[in-house]
Amino acid sequence: MEEYIIPTRDAVEEFVEKRSRFIGHIWVTPTEEEAVARIKEMREKHYDASHNVYAYIIHHGPTRFSDDGEPGGTAGMPTLQVLQREGLEDVCCVVTRYFGGILLGAGGLVRAYAHGAKSAVDAAGKSVKRVWDVLYLPIPYSWYERIRLEVKAFGGIIRDTQFGADVELEVLTPQSQTQDFLARIIDLSGGTLEGLIAAQEYRAFPLEP
Repeated sequence: MEEYIIPTRDAVEEFVEKRSRFIGHIWVTPTEEEAVARIKEMREKHYDASHNVYAYIIHHGPTRFSDDGEPGGTAGMPTLQVLQREGLEDVCCVVTRYFGGILLGAGGLVRAYAHGAKSAVDAAGKSVKRVWDVLYLPIPYSWYERIRLEVKAFGGIIRDTQFGADVELEVLTPQSQTQDFLARIIDLSGGTLEGLIAAQEYRAFPLEP
């Protein structure tokens, strides 16, 4: 199972450029059918808008975009390029424009649609979808802060913490980092600490800003 980046959440952001109102929408869309449904939803919701420009990228699926009546290359492609630069897949973005009466020119349109897409991406955040190993790691209280740092250094996440006689951690580590992380814990503690792989999960977790 492959590793790739998706939006963390659905998001909407808007701004005004020379009296034109731009609304950037973004969604997680694992299939083309879901992307098409979102585009249709926006066309129906913003039926009175001047343009509903879209772009989507489906992991191991199609990549599509549309200028929706704007001059060729000034809207759909800039929107798509933002998604590509951000490394996103399973994503659909629609940038809606309500024309304000002032022409923006080709360069102005490219910048406005790119900004609409980028603002939506930033509002949504990014998550990495990958195989994670779920580790059970009991530690003494004196090791808690150090182990937290080590988990972070290996790209892991502490999902659950139980405080009892010892601290019992449920740690998720990227599968590619698990063995190195476990070896590091053993080396660091002189063999007194040891984590156990309890399960595996294929899911997305947010990337740190």
